[in-house]
Amino acid sequence: MSMLQFDEDAARHFQRVYSTPEVVQQRAEVLALLAPQPGERVLDVGSGPGFLVASLADAVGASGAVHGLDQSAPMNAVARELIGTRPWASIDDGDAVDLPYPDGAFDAAVSVQVYEYVADISRALSELRRVLRPGGRALVLDTDWDSVVWHAADRQRHRRIMAAWEEHLVDPHLPCTLSGHLRRAGFRVTRRHLIPLFNPRFEQNTISALNMELIARFVVGRQGLTEADVEAWMADLRQRGAEDDYLYSVNRYCFLAVAE
Repeated sequence: MSMLQFDEDAARHFQRVYSTPEVVQQRAEVLALLAPQPGERVLDVGSGPGFLVASLADAVGASGAVHGLDQSAPMNAVARELIGTRPWASIDDGDAVDLPYPDGAFDAAVSVQVYEYVADISRALSELRRVLRPGGRALVLDTDWDSVVWHAADRQRHRRIMAAWEEHLVDPHLPCTLSGHLRRAGFRVTRRHLIPLFNPRFEQNTISALNMELIARFVVGRQGLTEADVEAWMADLRQRGAEDDYLYSVNRYCFLAVAE
């Protein structure tokens, strides 16, 4: 299989990733753009370790309701631990292409780093439109992996690593076509927003350091890459850090839309 396996180890890893300062700031920007209000019903499609669900639940309060949905049982277990004593928030098992909710059930919905993994994007977005009331709003955030800038001394090896890493996704360049997909699913796109994640130094508690570990585990054996190749790539990046010659950035593309 080409996809990442979202098992218990991956769930704990993503819990660390979602706690990094860059992703905490991204989450704050997503919340500000979606602007959840007290009493609203909100859905998080692909809720992962549950950080955004918890924040949404705090925003809508006990008069509202928040559902997080994910198909990974280990992710859902981590998320249920996190949301704790917020009875108006729940974590549901399910798939983005077959949402287990009635028509018009939600005032707002959000999906962060999810649809780039979905093969049937048209069906998934049509499902998202179905469960939103008319006039409800959706916020979709995904990455175009062409936007990654990562300083490595061996550029050829780095390109091979990143090409192999793209195999973990259905569409590593989804943001380029997302506006059209949303329109065809019955949405009107009202805003497009860029969220850059930037690491000017190599530090352990950063998205690039944690993604380096994830990428290294995934790419061995793909596109002819050996363990020695991947270890040399990681050593190269760490050396850039040791010489204060490190730089990493990636763009997250955010689309705000209204259900018509």
